[in-house]
Formats: sequence, C-alpha cells, structure tokens
Amino acid sequence: MTDKKELRLISWNVNGLRAVLKKDFFESVNRMNPDVLMLQETKLQEDQRTDEMTRFAPYENYWAYSTVKKGYSGVAAYSKVVPRMVKTEFGMPEYDGEGRVIQMDFEGFTLFNIYFPNGQMSDERLRYKLDFYDWFLGYAQGLRDEGKSLIITGDFNTAHNEIDLKNPKPNSKRSGFLRVERDVLDRMSDMGYVDTYRHFYPDTVKYSWWSYRFSARKNNAGWRIDYFFVTRDLIETGAVKEAFIDNDIFGSDHCPVGLVIAV
Repeated sequence: MTDKKELRLISWNVNGLRAVLKKDFFESVNRMNPDVLMLQETKLQEDQRTDEMTRFAPYENYWAYSTVKKGYSGVAAYSKVVPRMVKTEFGMPEYDGEGRVIQMDFEGFTLFNIYFPNGQMSDERLRYKLDFYDWFLGYAQGLRDEGKSLIITGDFNTAHNEIDLKNPKPNSKRSGFLRVERDVLDRMSDMGYVDTYRHFYPDTVKYSWWSYRFSARKNNAGWRIDYFFVTRDLIETGAVKEAFIDNDIFGSDHCPVGLVIAV
C-alpha cells in the first residue's frame, strides 16, 4: 500500500493573463506553490501565448480558448502532475466555442477548471448561463455514474447564500445573486456536491471577488463566487484536507481559492 500524496490545487480568475503577468504573477504562483493551478478568463487566443506562459517549469500547461470572440473568456491549467487525460472539447459547439472548460483526469479523481458564464449582460446571456449549468451538471453526472470522484472549481459567477456577499438585499435582483441562479447551487448540494470552503468554515465571511469600483476591495465589499465543489465521497473518505481563500494575493479583481487533497 502506497502512501497518499497531498496535492495543493489553486483556482484563480486572473481577468486577463497578459495583464496579471505585469503584476507579479509568477512571484504569486511561486508563493502559493500549487501542484495544479487553474486559471479562468485568460482572454487569450492560441497565437497570443508567449514562451513566458508556456515554459513555466516545472508545470505542464493546457489551454482552452474562445473561438467566437477575441480577448474573451478562456481557461488554462498548469500541473506538476501529468494528467491521464485532458479534454477541452465536449461536442457542444455553443459552449466549446467560448473556451470555458478543461477536464483533467488524475489518479483518484477528475478535475474540472471552469469559467461559468456571466448572466449580467442580457436576459439571453442569463439563459445561456443557466443552460450551461444544466449541460455541465448532466455531463458530470455521467462521469459520476461511471464511479468517478469529481472536483469542480473555477469562477461560478454566482454567490450562493447571503453570507457570500457583502450586500445581499440590494443585489437580489442582479445576475449573480438571483434566486434562479442560487437554486443551481442548491441543486448541486442536493446532488451530493460539497462546497469545500463552507464545509470547513460554515460561518466565515470571506470573499473572492470585488468590483474595481467604489474601493470595493479596500472596503472588503465583495462576493464569494469562486469555489471548489467535490463529490461527497471525497469528504467522507477524508481525501479533502483543507480549503482556503487567499485574500493576500493581488493582481486581479478575484483572489485565488484553494484545496488540499490527499490521493
């Protein structure tokens, strides 16, 4: 029987990888020392990647890009552990075209890095967001039916409960805290997914995103919209060791969130 190894997983919406590279990005990553780093909203096309981005030792890197609009969406993953399989296209052109998902299969779990859609722009985009949630949860259920343990991380673009944002009542009719969006996270809980940060810290007020306006981060008027959800078996077996939000890392309007897992 081999000893289990702890892996440190970090998720961070960088709101433009080229922009955050100018703000001590590599120093921040080295300080956090992730085994797997997942980025959202890279805002890159494939031909815009630089050697600096793709030759970051000791990490292998994996990318999904928006093909429908330049400078938009996009996710990336850096991993010290080479996944058994990496998938960025799912046979859904309406979702694949926005470059929102990287699936990585590792020993003992399947990891998803996702930039969930923002529904604030229009009713159409809100519908797109809700449909995306439905599609993904259906896809994920298929993997669970095969016996896979899942870790789902990224920018969910939804605060779940009132504790998860500074001003819940004024935002109750704004996309990001609509009842219909929060119901999706309720449904995830009912389906057996566990919000790892809330599992360890049920009453802690801590945020992962702040508007650039009104000195929101300085005043800590934020939202918790970046998560690590896991299938309940990873909690019950003790595989999940810790969850955290790193408010001390700057460079984006989001801060990193993390998970420590033993596999």
